Parts: sequence; structure tokens; C-alpha cells
Amino acid sequence: MRSPVEVAAALRDAVATGVRGKPEVIDLSLTALLSGGHLLVEDLPGTGKTLLARSMAAAIGGRFGRVQCTPDLLPTDITGTSVYRPGDASWEFRPGPVFANVVLVDEINRASPRTQAALLEPMEEHQVSVDGTTWQLPEPFFCVATQNPYGQVGTFPLPESQLDRFSIVLSVGLPDRAAEREILTGVGGVDALDQITPVTSPEEVAATVAAVRALYCAEAVTEYVLDLVAASRSDRRLGSGASPRAAVALVHLARARAVVAGRDYVTPDDVQAVFRHGLAHRVSAGERVESNVAWQALTEILSNVPVPRPAQ
Repeated sequence: MRSPVEVAAALRDAVATGVRGKPEVIDLSLTALLSGGHLLVEDLPGTGKTLLARSMAAAIGGRFGRVQCTPDLLPTDITGTSVYRPGDASWEFRPGPVFANVVLVDEINRASPRTQAALLEPMEEHQVSVDGTTWQLPEPFFCVATQNPYGQVGTFPLPESQLDRFSIVLSVGLPDRAAEREILTGVGGVDALDQITPVTSPEEVAATVAAVRALYCAEAVTEYVLDLVAASRSDRRLGSGASPRAAVALVHLARARAVVAGRDYVTPDDVQAVFRHGLAHRVSAGERVESNVAWQALTEILSNVPVPRPAQ
């Protein structure tokens, strides 16, 4: 069996076949996957959000599910429903697209709040409850959601409880000229999706996630995370600051980022690399606080909290 570092490297190369010129975006996406969390990609239409999700799904292999969100989408369109069979007077459960290893929820903020809520249980507990019966989802279960910027026609804001289910929120951004040239000539982009073949398996990804959770993290690094979290709770711009669940997720992300960076131990650099992407969406105070307010506050916290130095 390959090491977590080897699995991460193989996934990075495969995803880069479709997503050109975005190494940081790819690394953060793999960090979300290997931490055992979920990913939310927010950007303008046409910037490659869905391409990123489909490239990751193609590289991971396993079962792939897709939900195209619309205002009239129902919760059962995601989770599945029970169908009556008159032949034997029984009910048969027909699973929805959420029963997959990788689930793409496209334009999640075009679904109504009621339908968005159908993802809370699957993302947190990896299970679905329908008609009094609980159904376990396959492992690993990785949700990649995309959304258009809030305020566009036909969008609903994601509630805090939904945002908290995502380990990382990021934007793809526009490609540079060289990457866009590759997209136009078919070297990358949607035209390259057929070239991406699975480089791992669901079983190996699940084992890798478990190995990442057990990665060595020095006590000094743990204390550094606690210092950063405490600073977020005392900053008035960030409401109540990072929750204990957010702090746990930050440690998981730091471990995963270490693996993506090619190491089997966590450093303060790993914590810094995921700190803002992992917390900015969780600590914004009020209903419509601009995301750059949280980002600026977290950036200042990174600058002000002392970084532990290696033992001499």
C-alpha cells in the first residue's frame, strides 16, 4: 500500500491534467479531501468550479453522484425516497445521488434552504435518515459543492450550520494567460477530462484519510492552534470566534496539508496555510459580514500570534 504522501502526489498530478495553472487551489482541495472534510468552491460562473470537482472525482474513482441545484429541487431528490410496491405491498428505498464516494452539488445556493438542509446529516454523520430508517453512506464520502456569489439572481444564502460543514472554502479565480491558452487549445479544461483516469481507489482514499488523522503533531503545534483559536475568540470582528469543532477541523486540515506538502509530520507552516481558508467562513459575525472582513482579521491574528520555534 502506498504512503499518504504518494497518494496525494498521484492525485495532484491527475487533477492538474484538467485544472491548469492552479496548484494552490488543487493543494487546498486535496487537503479538504484527505482531512476527511468537504469542499465549497465559490466564484463567478465559468471560472472552473465544476471542472475542479469533476477532475477530483475522476482521479479518485469509485461512485460519483451529481446534484444540479435549482429552486424547485426537493430534499428527496438528494437523499432518495421510498417507493411503494403494490405487488407485495412493501416499500422500496431508492437511494439518491448522495449515495456516492464523491458528490458534486453544483450551485448549492440555488437550492432552497429546506433542500440545503438535506445535506446536513450526510455531511456530518455520513448517513441519511428516510422514513424512520438510517442508511449509511459509502466511505469515503466527499462532498464538493459550488456556488455563485451571493446576490446573483436566484441564489439563497447558505446558513451558518451549512457553512460549518465545509472544511475549506476557496475561490478558483481566473487563470493566467499561459493556463488559459492551454484551455483554449484543449490541453486542459473540460476537453482534458477524458484523459483523467483513477489513480487511487475509494478503499485507498479511506485508508489514507485514517492515516492522515494519525499523523504526528508536536505539542508545540497543538498549542499554536489553541493560541490562534483563542485570539479569534477575542476579536470583536469575528463574533464568538472559532468553535471547538472548528479547532478540531483546523488540526485535521493541518495534518492533511503536511501530507500534500510531502511530509509525515505537521509544522506551524501547515497551520498557517489552512488557517484562513478553514476558518473565514466559520467566524464571520452577523448575517452579511463581508468575507474580506473575516479574512483581514484572521490575517492579523496570524501576524500577531507568536509562532513556535523548533527546539535547539
